[in-house]
Amino acid sequence: MLKSAVNYTFEENQSVRLIQITDPHLFADPESQLLGVNTAKSLQAVLDTFNHSPEQADLLIASGDISQDYSATSYHNFVRQIASINLPCHYLPGNHDDPRMMALHMQGANVFGQQRIIAGNWQILMLDSTVRGKPGGFMGEQQFLLIDAAIKAEPEKHVLLAMHHNPILMQCGWLDQHCMANGTEFIERVSQYPQVKGLLWGHVHQQVNQQHSGPHGEVALMATPSTCIQFKPLSDHFALDGVQPGYRLLELQCDGSIRTEVYRVAGDHFTPDNEASGY
Repeated sequence: MLKSAVNYTFEENQSVRLIQITDPHLFADPESQLLGVNTAKSLQAVLDTFNHSPEQADLLIASGDISQDYSATSYHNFVRQIASINLPCHYLPGNHDDPRMMALHMQGANVFGQQRIIAGNWQILMLDSTVRGKPGGFMGEQQFLLIDAAIKAEPEKHVLLAMHHNPILMQCGWLDQHCMANGTEFIERVSQYPQVKGLLWGHVHQQVNQQHSGPHGEVALMATPSTCIQFKPLSDHFALDGVQPGYRLLELQCDGSIRTEVYRVAGDHFTPDNEASGY
């Protein structure tokens, strides 16, 4: 049975603008650090960067790993911090999250855990790629059934699929052990729907902008930097990158095309512990 959607009304031919933040790894204690970076302060710097920019958005997507310590307070802290940008927030779980704790404590007038969002000419489906107790992901059959039912219910709408785990390999040895295990199958199956225009994820703590050539045209493949530490691209062994945290802005256009750009915190305020061998 297809669950209810969160519906937003847009003017005819109006694009939908999203900001995506991902992998904040917050603690109950706002002074705690992850590998040398205060994650609460880095998240706030990302939110401030958006607030001080001329760009506007309609919705906020939070694509998992909200918490680092599985605490109720870490989720409360997230809800409190994102209030500064005054947008409806839609979230999904990452491998560092406890979905039960999220449901209980990711609460607020503007905070939503529903998997289906209808906005203008678009459907945004918030998929769960997590496997309880494992860092890697897998897209289960229930998620495929959700995609199919949602598209059949609104066949005229374009579709953006959001998730936590990467369905493509990053050519980053240690990180690719923790990808979506059935990512190739996932891309092949969802590409059969002409409505699917983009896949959006977090988890990899680095930027990806690629295209997949499917039977119905190009599908955008997008990963977004973390709001805290960044992983060094193309590294066989665990390594951190010195680039700053950031967010992604997406403009979902009425014709099904997607305009997108990643923005990072200016300066050099957040420097990770480069001697770290893992986390």
